This record gives sequence, C-alpha cells and structure tokens, in this order.
Amino acid sequence: MERSLLAAVSGIAANQDYVDVIGNNIANVDTVGYESEQPVFADLLAEQIAGASAPGGPNVGGGINPVAIGSGVRVAAVLHNLTQGSMEQTNQPTDVAINGSGYFSVLQGGTNVYTRAGQFTLDANGNLVTPEGGLVQGWQATNTGTLNTTAPVSSIRIPTGEVMLASETNNINMAGNLPAWDGTGTPPTVTTTIDAYDALGNVVPVTFTYTGVSGTPNEWSMTATVPNGTATPTQLFSTTSAGVTTNTPAIITFDPSTGQISGITGGGGVAGSSTTGWQVSVNTMPPSPPYYFQTSDTWTVDFAPPDTVNDVTQYANQQTIAAVSQDGNSAGVLQSFTIGQNGVITGSFSNGRSMPVGQIALANFPNPGGLAELGNNVYGQSANSGQPLMGTPQSGGRGSLVGGSLEMSNVNLASQLTDLIIAQTDYQANTKVVTTTATDLQSIINMP
Repeated sequence: MERSLLAAVSGIAANQDYVDVIGNNIANVDTVGYESEQPVFADLLAEQIAGASAPGGPNVGGGINPVAIGSGVRVAAVLHNLTQGSMEQTNQPTDVAINGSGYFSVLQGGTNVYTRAGQFTLDANGNLVTPEGGLVQGWQATNTGTLNTTAPVSSIRIPTGEVMLASETNNINMAGNLPAWDGTGTPPTVTTTIDAYDALGNVVPVTFTYTGVSGTPNEWSMTATVPNGTATPTQLFSTTSAGVTTNTPAIITFDPSTGQISGITGGGGVAGSSTTGWQVSVNTMPPSPPYYFQTSDTWTVDFAPPDTVNDVTQYANQQTIAAVSQDGNSAGVLQSFTIGQNGVITGSFSNGRSMPVGQIALANFPNPGGLAELGNNVYGQSANSGQPLMGTPQSGGRGSLVGGSLEMSNVNLASQLTDLIIAQTDYQANTKVVTTTATDLQSIINMP
C-alpha cells in the first residue's frame, strides 16, 4: 500500500506541473511571439517482483513474463510548440513578424539572446530595440546603401533625419517608342526631358531631341542639350575644332521588319550590341559653372537590348519615347522606412529616392526546441540547441519577414481549456488513490 501512496503523490505533483504549464500558456495567450508548451510524462522506476524465464521445451513448460509494479510518474520534459502563430497587421513600421523558421538575434546585457517577438521600437540614438532595450542584430548599410551580409552582425540603426549624400549622374536610361518614319515629307521631332544631377546634387535638366533623318527611312538623330544661362544651350554630343563647335548627334537605325533598333552610331562614341544593349557616350559635359563636375566625369545614355523590358522601338502611331531613369540624386533626409521580406530596411528620403539603410538577420538552430527560456520572450543558446546559424531571411531554411505585422501567440485556448479539465480530473483521481489507500491502512490498523 505504501507503493500506491507514493505513486499517487507523484501523480499529484506531476499533474500540478501540468496545470502550471497550462496556466502559463493561458496567461500568455496574447503575448507576441509566445511559443506554447506541452509537458511530457514518463513513469518512474518500476520494482521488479519476478523475473522472466525462457520456455523450457515442449515437455517442460512455457516461458514466464516478468512481473513489475511501477512507482509513479514524473514530468520528463516540457516541449515548445514550434508551429507558426497567427499574423496581426499593425502598420507600425518597426513591427516585424517571422513567417517560417528562425529567431531574431538581440544583444541584451552584453549577451546574444533570441526571440520571435518583433515588437520593436527606435531609441533616442535610432537603434532598433526590443521593449527591454535589447539591440536587434543585422547589417548596417553604408551611406551609399551598400550591404555586406558576409560581415559579422552588429546593431542596426535607423536614425530619423539621416542624410543621403548627393550623387552625380553617370547613366541615363531611355525607353519607349518612336513613330514609324518612312523618310518622306517633313521629318518628325520628338523631345523628352529628365533631371540629372551634378556632383553637388544640383539639378541638371537634360533635353533629348529625336529627329527623323531627312530622306532616310528608319533612321533618327538624337541630340541632347542642357541650359547654361545663355540663349544657346550646351550640346552634349559635339566636337570643337579651331574654336568651332559642331553638333555630332547619335544616329539610331531601326529594322523595318521588326521595329527594333539594329544599330547606333555617332554621338560621343557607342559601345555594346543587340545582345547587351547600347551605351552612347556624352563627349561634352555640362559647363562649370553653373554645374559642378570633376574633370574625369562622363555620362552615358543607355538603350536596352531589343525585345527586352524598356527597349526602344519604332512602331506606327505610337510616341512614348522618354528618358525613364537616371542614377544620380540630390541630398535627401530620411523620412520613413519599410522592412521587406528579405529583412532589408529600405529608407525613403526627401529627395524622392529609396535606399537600403540596414538588414535584419535571423538565427536558425539545429535543435530550436533545446533553447533555454530566459523570460521576457527571449531564449538563450543551450548545450542541446546547437550553435546559432546566422544569415539573411529567405536563405538557408530561414523564414521571410512581414513588415508592419506581429506574430501572435500560438496558444490554442480551446485545447488548453480541454487539457485543464483533463489535468484536473487526473489530479482528483490521484487524490482519490491517496484517500482510498489511507482508508485501507486505517482498516488494517483497526483490525482486532
């Protein structure tokens, strides 16, 4: 009877732990990034009453199974439920959820800890931090937006008011369609203007003019000019000899059977082909002043290969040719930012440009269930979790990020309440064993 009493007491203790786990799960039903827990039970060492014996043969007798009586139950482990929690959109730019596996790496108190809770904020220095002040780890971009994800991770800063440096233009990209030109009549003229930038970020308006070559079908001349404070703008495709400046436009030839560019000549020089596209060099840079360029600076006008996105064509009744983009910009101040699926934090600046300012890292573990709980929604590396495998989201089995959202707790309240009823029933049953054993012992004591 003593054995039944001890077994029942162990059952009471184990089910009390069960209730504690359930209570903790229910308490954290609204905790961001919380992973619910589930206890695993194991029986205690059984007492061997009789050993087993092997069969003795047809005329001797059969084998006998061992006889053992268990001595109770214990909580062998408490497992983390690693399933994905539901997503809740918050529209807060610093909130971010992990869709898939992985943990945010956070430097807290000089130690790296890990969490699924992406409820971040910015501190006074622009650091991306947890509510407890932990520094979110990743890679900081350079002031030109370059990220080096092969470097060690560091704390991420997103300082409001950060300045994007002015960057002068090097390439201007053309795209669109010129109307079909058969070489007869008055040559058509099409113009398009785009703002380029000098070394100080000053705007340099560049006007491109396309004119059908008189008497030559499927050929267009391209000139480019910038204002210089006089009545005659500066020609960007020009040569000077004996003090005389001559306009040297680029000549664009189209294949009449396909409407695609078949070649470009002239200008300040042409490189490329129908496979790689064409780059037309500018051989006369805008004057200094009013613009400021280093003596070695050059511009190129880029044409995409035929039959690719943003190629330049010649089809009838269409006139959409334009300088669609360039790579320069004026100085700008960071105004807002977003977090992409790959963890890249893209800043939007007052100059209308966007540029990476950082990238959030994710950590994977060989055994994430082996992480040690440290409280405050963070986990620590343990001897059985393995080393953290740091990398970018969407790589190496790591999940993607969802900006402006949070991963909520994965606690299923209905199942927890059901488990609570089971645990309560088990607890009561074990107390009943104690009561029954006590009654039996009292009966023995009261025997005459």
